[in-house]
Amino acid sequence: MRRFGNALAAFSTRWVPDAFVFAVILSALVFGMALFLTDRTPIQLVGDWYGGFWGLLEFGMQMTLVLVTGYALASSPPARRAIHRVAGLARGPLTAVLVTALGSALLGMLHWGLGLIAGALLAVEVARSCKERGIRVHFPLVVAGGYTGLMVWHSGLSGSAPLLVNTPGHFLEDQIGLVPLSETIFQPFNLVFLAAMLIGAPLLLMSMTPKPEESEEIGDTAESGPGGIGRPAKEELRALSPAQRLMHSRVLVYAVVAVGLVYLVPAIVTNGVVGMDINMLNFAFLMAGLGLHGTLASYSAAAAEGARNASAVIIQFPFYAGIMGIMDTSGLLEVITQWFISFSTPFTYPFWALISACLVNLAVPSGGGQWAVQGPVVIGATESLGIRPGVGVMAVAMGDQLTNGIQPFWALPLLALTKLRAGRILGYSAVVMLFGILVASLCITFLT
Repeated sequence: MRRFGNALAAFSTRWVPDAFVFAVILSALVFGMALFLTDRTPIQLVGDWYGGFWGLLEFGMQMTLVLVTGYALASSPPARRAIHRVAGLARGPLTAVLVTALGSALLGMLHWGLGLIAGALLAVEVARSCKERGIRVHFPLVVAGGYTGLMVWHSGLSGSAPLLVNTPGHFLEDQIGLVPLSETIFQPFNLVFLAAMLIGAPLLLMSMTPKPEESEEIGDTAESGPGGIGRPAKEELRALSPAQRLMHSRVLVYAVVAVGLVYLVPAIVTNGVVGMDINMLNFAFLMAGLGLHGTLASYSAAAAEGARNASAVIIQFPFYAGIMGIMDTSGLLEVITQWFISFSTPFTYPFWALISACLVNLAVPSGGGQWAVQGPVVIGATESLGIRPGVGVMAVAMGDQLTNGIQPFWALPLLALTKLRAGRILGYSAVVMLFGILVASLCITFLT
């Protein structure tokens, strides 16, 4: 496994381009497929591309705020102490990978946003802590462990498709009604899959640990969070102008947090973590970060550092929105999905639906966006084949999450914080992806 992992990592380092290049190449590939597989003309496809290009502006801003508020929260002194304590559990190169991968997976199952940001910061802190203690670990492999949460998230409590079909008024309610979580994420086939990933993914990554002399330690450029700025001493505060003192006032911060909690606490009590959407997550991150930093000055400094790492997210999301525009408007998605349906049976369709979702995720990497465009076709197929709708929902969910292992879209915040190229980690995460596809295929075929 060590040789296999090293070979894949070497291949991906040499041949997998930067995430931005990947997005442009994928745009061209989808354009070419739509040109040959649909009746759209090149001019029409350019219109489809531009028509979708700005379709993720709101989502892109939300994701930018996930990165900024999550980074600021994790860089507060209490959060940094907690992350450092967890990182201290790593006693060697193997346990460094284990702590990071298991922590990221558990957080990703709880909420995808937590797995996304905390997994990245945990990877950096584990590698930095080990370096300070003279423990040589392979940083790209640890970072790959921090990406594990994005390969289990859609089977967890914040899965977009399972939560959406359990929400009154969803766009397929007339066809399938409400599908409770007991028929999706709490089905035995999904629980077995999650258990296998929690055990298997860390073990796989651990088995690929290079020899100490071949390991690449964390560099000085990787971010671990600025930790905010300290509150000035009383004498320094007196020397500041009244306007400047407001930035260091605890009263202002705690007043804002108190008002925020008036809304946040009842919402979480009522809906639980499961009911948190991306806006609620950002609001919770913001309130928690302000409270833990204690002053607007400290929080602003931390948020500024987080924003510095958000450029890749901001510039690349429109390209993926353009890809989604081509897939949806041209009919290419339906062509691909119908091709899988053409040779499926009630027994084999869940497997082929999962595989088709794996492929679609490469072009439509947003879980909610993928369900919006692929869900109607899959539900139509499950109805015609006599398959329970919850199985179709989870086939899309599983396929969507697994090919994140070779799709750098969701790795953008991780790459920004670690200062690594996509190719440095995707060779390792691809092994976890292949394992996950095998397990998911067996589970959804034989345990449904």
